[in-house]
Order: sequence, then C-alpha cells, then structure tokens
Amino acid sequence: MKKQADYIKRIEIKRLWGRKDISWELRPDVNILSGVNGIGKSTILNRSVNSLSALEGGALSNGSAPGVHFVFSPEDATQIHFDVIRSFDRPLIHSELLEKMADKNVKTELDWQLYQLQRRYLDYQVNIGNRIIECLTSGNPEDQMRAAQMSYPKKKFQDLMDDLFGETGKKIIRQSNEILFEQDGDTLYPYQLSSGEKQILVILLTVLVQDKRHGVLFMDEPEISLHVEWQQRLISLIRELNPNVQIVLTTHSPALVMDGWLDAVTEVSDITQ
Repeated sequence: MKKQADYIKRIEIKRLWGRKDISWELRPDVNILSGVNGIGKSTILNRSVNSLSALEGGALSNGSAPGVHFVFSPEDATQIHFDVIRSFDRPLIHSELLEKMADKNVKTELDWQLYQLQRRYLDYQVNIGNRIIECLTSGNPEDQMRAAQMSYPKKKFQDLMDDLFGETGKKIIRQSNEILFEQDGDTLYPYQLSSGEKQILVILLTVLVQDKRHGVLFMDEPEISLHVEWQQRLISLIRELNPNVQIVLTTHSPALVMDGWLDAVTEVSDITQ
C-alpha cells in the first residue's frame, strides 16, 4: 500500500546538466530558492515536480526517479500530495485543447488552471458539506463545534479575496457554487480578471481545495504579475488557509521574504556540489 508523506526532507538530483549534483535540505514549512538568472532554479523545481509525478503515477517507487531522490517525512513514505502553480499568463499553445476550451473562454495558461480549479472547488464544497451534515446530525456537541470549524476556511478564503480585490471594488459572490465576482452591479468571471488577479486567485484557491491536507505547493516565480504588497503577504496568506502545506518556490523578489522569511532562503550555489 502506498504511504503518503507529510513533507519532503531532502531533494537530491544527480548530474544536473550532466555535471552538477544537488542536495537540498528542506524545512517543513517554507523553502525559497534564490539565485541569478540561468543558475538553475526553475530546472531544479521542474525536475522535482516531474519526478514526483512519476512517483504518483506508480511508475517509480522508493522515493526515487532517474537522477532524482527524495527523502520524505516519515521516511518510509513512498509518495506525497503536491500542487504546482504556473505563474506565466501565456496563450495556450496546445491547439486541440485551445479549440476544445474556446467556448469556455479558456485562452491562457492561467485560464486553464482556473477552469480546472473550478471543478476541484465544487468537489471540495461537496466533501465539506457532507462532513458538516454528518457532524450536525450526530447529536455530539463536539461534532457541532467541529462542523463550525469546517466552514471557516471557505469563509476565510472569501474574506481574503474581498480584501485583496477591495481597491477595484470587486467582491466574491458568496451565494454561488462557482467562483464569480461582482463589480458595480456586474457579474465577472475569472477569465475577465487581470493577470495578477488571476494569479493570486489560482494560488489561494489551490491552497483552499487542499482542505488543510499535508503536501507540497511548488511555485516558480509566483511574484510575476503580483503587486508588491501582494508579494509581501503571499506566504502568510497561503499559510492562513493551509498551515500544513510545505511551500517550495523560486524567486527573484526580495518582497517575498520581507515578512519574516529571510531564513527560509537558500542560494542555488549553496546546494550545488
């Protein structure tokens, strides 16, 4: 039986570009990889994600992929739940997918991520709703309190979106089962948001639907398109919604570490042998 890990303790990559070995000791909370352009930040993240995908698919085992090895916590785990945020709002280049999604206004990579997240959001609400009903009908006072706690993350997410989008007058429509916004009496769909708004929505919605589960959130330069204030708040916002998720990200932005995360920064040169 496959055992899920809580977090990654170490990532080892052999012969990166055919000449470098990487050994990165990770914290269970936040890990920020920094370095000059071309030094390999994105390559390290992408190699890690691709190898974890192979483990999740059952093609590999024992925490290893060709050239990549993971040490999990607990160490007898064989795989881990993970999500990946792609920050670039580029046009979709997959012609077949673009044609299929044309009527749904899915034209960019962020639109595609939001389309997929809408489905996960609906599943999340159904699962939470079923658990709340079970608690409310159990007759146990402790379950009654647990039911109230279950509804809190969704409300917190909605409050955060209203706060972040407040300057432009956008508010999330709380009565809707899908993600919609209201602005000056008009209804806005996610594809109508700016690139920065889409990006922060993708990140926080991904974290919400993790349902406080342990796992890893990989992000490659999440500061792209984000206002500097949102960059400063980003890590804290993520941890408000899911304090159990391990964050692994690459960045060029000093703003991301200004809110107390300087000691979570690792230079690529420090983990390269």
